[in-house]
Amino acid sequence: MIDQSQAAPSSSTSSSHLMHHHSNNYPSYTNPSASSSNHSNMGHPNASTGQTSAVQRMDPFNQIPSELYGSASSTSIAASTRQPSSQSQPSQQFRQMPADLGASTSTMHSVAPIDIYDNYGNASTSDLRRSSVRGDPRRKEIYAYNAPFTLFSHGWSAATDPSRKFRLAVSSFIEEYSNKIHIVQLDEEAGELVHRSTFDHPYPATKIMWIPDQKGTFPDLLATSGDYLRLWRIGTDNNACIESLLNTNRTAEYCAPLTSFDWNELDMNLIGTSSIDTTCTVWQLETGQAIGTTRPTAAIDGTVRTQLIAHDKEVFDISFSRGSAQIFASVGADGSLRLFDLRRLEHSTIMYEDPQRQPLLRLAWNRNDHNYIATFGQDSKEVLILDLRLPCTPVARLRNHEATINGLSWAPHSGSHICTAGDDYQALIWDVHEMPKPINDPILAYRAQAEVNQIHWSSSFPDWISICSDNKLEILRV
Repeated sequence: MIDQSQAAPSSSTSSSHLMHHHSNNYPSYTNPSASSSNHSNMGHPNASTGQTSAVQRMDPFNQIPSELYGSASSTSIAASTRQPSSQSQPSQQFRQMPADLGASTSTMHSVAPIDIYDNYGNASTSDLRRSSVRGDPRRKEIYAYNAPFTLFSHGWSAATDPSRKFRLAVSSFIEEYSNKIHIVQLDEEAGELVHRSTFDHPYPATKIMWIPDQKGTFPDLLATSGDYLRLWRIGTDNNACIESLLNTNRTAEYCAPLTSFDWNELDMNLIGTSSIDTTCTVWQLETGQAIGTTRPTAAIDGTVRTQLIAHDKEVFDISFSRGSAQIFASVGADGSLRLFDLRRLEHSTIMYEDPQRQPLLRLAWNRNDHNYIATFGQDSKEVLILDLRLPCTPVARLRNHEATINGLSWAPHSGSHICTAGDDYQALIWDVHEMPKPINDPILAYRAQAEVNQIHWSSSFPDWISICSDNKLEILRV
C-alpha cells in the first residue's frame, strides 16, 4: 500500500463514468463475433462484404501506436515470407563470459562486478551466477527457436512439473488478420527448443500470459489480448482450445483493441485489461470450482467486475501490484502513471507525469519490493524507476541504451535486478540496490542479432530470460 501522507494529488476518475462501447467514442473496427453477414472473412475490417457503413471500418492495429510493437512493426512484412532457418546458431559469434562466472558459450558478458542483494541489502542466496544445473554438460547458455515470421509477444509458462516446464508461447507479428501462436518447449535431451503446437490467432497478440500458477492447481490456461481478451485451455498435447472470449459488449458491432493486460498473481480470478478507448477493465473469472481441480473440464467465463476511464487518452499498459490483489497501475498516451485501488475507485493517484506529456508505453511492478515501478516512454532511451512513497520524481534513470527501449522485466527472485531491452540489439541487466544513488552501468549485457522487441524474466526459472528479436525467440541463462 502507498503511504497516503506522501501520495501525489488525486485526479477524479469516477467509476460511474463508464466508457460505453460505441463507434463515436473512438476509432472502431468490425467485431468479428457480432458479424453474421460473411463468416468467411472472420470479421476482417478490410474484407469486402458488398456493404457500406456510416462508420469507417479500420484495421485495429493501425489504431495502436507502432511503438508498442518495437521494431516488429517495421519488419513483419519482410519477415512473413522468410523460411525457417536452423534451430541453432554457432556460439562463436558471441562474447564469452569471464571464466569465474562458469560459462563457456554464454551470450551474456559481464560489464561490472556482480553482487546480488535482497530487499534489505543482504547478500542474496539466489545469485544470478549460480544455477542448479550449471554442471550439466548438456545444458547450454542459450537456446533459440526460429519462426517463418516476425515474433513479438511471448510469455513463460509458470508450470514446473516435468511435462510442462520450460515452455513458452510466442505470437507472430503479421500485419493482417491471420496470425499464429506457437507453443515451444525446451527438450533437455535433444538440447534445443522444439515446436509443440500451433493455433490461429486473430491479429497479432499485443500480450501473451500464462496463468501464474506454479502449484499446478488450476487448469492450464493461456490468455492473449488483441481485438478481445481470450482465454485458451491448453491440453496435454499442447493443443489449444478457446475457453472464453471476453468483450465488454458482446452484442456491439464495434469495439476497441486491447493494448495489454495483466493476470493478478494474488487472485487468479482477476484479469485487468487496458484499451485505446481510455478505459481499464477488471474481469472476474466466473469459475466457482471450475478453475480448480474438482471440475477441470467445466467452461470458464468472465464478467466485468469494474470498468473505468483510467486516462485522458489511450491506455497502453496495466499491472497489478504483487503486494496487494486490490492495487493496480496503468500508463498511457497522456504521459501519466496512475494508481488505482479496486476498493476505492472514486479516484486515482497520479504517481508520475512526463514533463513533455510524452506517452508512457509500458510499466513493470517490482515483484519483491512493491514500492517500485519501472516505466519508459515513447521513443525513449531511458527507463524510469519510481518509488511510490516519493511520487512524481524518478528515483533512478537507466540510460545506457543507445536506441529506443521496447521492454523491461523485473527479476522474480530479487528486488534489485531489472532487465531492459531495445532497438540497440541489447538486453541489459541492472543492479539498482543502491538507489537513489545514480545507476551508471548495467552488470550484464547481451547483444542480439536484431532489435529486441520484447523481454521476460521467467518467474519459475529465475536463471532464465527470454527475448524476441526479428523471427527468433531466445532463452538466455543468466
